Amino acid sequence: MGHVDRDIVLSRAAVVELLVLDVDGVLTDGSIVYTSGGEQILSFHVHDGLGIKLLQQQGVRVAIISSRLGPALEKRAEELGINLFYQGIHDKMACFQDILNDLSIPAEKAAAVGDDLVDLPVLRSAGLSVTVSNAASGMSDYVDYVTSKPGGSGAVREVCELILMAKQQWAGCVDKYLSF
Repeated sequence: MGHVDRDIVLSRAAVVELLVLDVDGVLTDGSIVYTSGGEQILSFHVHDGLGIKLLQQQGVRVAIISSRLGPALEKRAEELGINLFYQGIHDKMACFQDILNDLSIPAEKAAAVGDDLVDLPVLRSAGLSVTVSNAASGMSDYVDYVTSKPGGSGAVREVCELILMAKQQWAGCVDKYLSF
């Protein structure tokens, strides 16, 4: 697909009703850390969390589709109020299609963020496809937008702001905090 003109990216972002996120390499930096007891530790960036909350407050649904399983991810999804939460998914495209069908949202009104080959089917089907700056080699060839920030370091926040700006809702989000 290659890189798409910024005006086209903004027009695609303006109609987004659903943001679908991968986890490892998108919401996290891709590192997998285990304790001596075998428990997985994940690190999430606080800016991504606020971006997700702001997007939800403006009526955009957020879904997480991960091939991995873990209580840390489940806890983070719960903290963020993400009830479209799917882990242990090996066919991300089927899950994505089920979400679209359940919500009656066409694929062109969905944005997806992924960082590796397993995410390509969803990325190629979504109306707005995004990868992170530290994605696997060649991923930028298949998406509309590449974040300036790496996964796990504010890339999701960047996407949330892009969508909110395209919908002309960003200023209202900022004003809410200025009025305190």
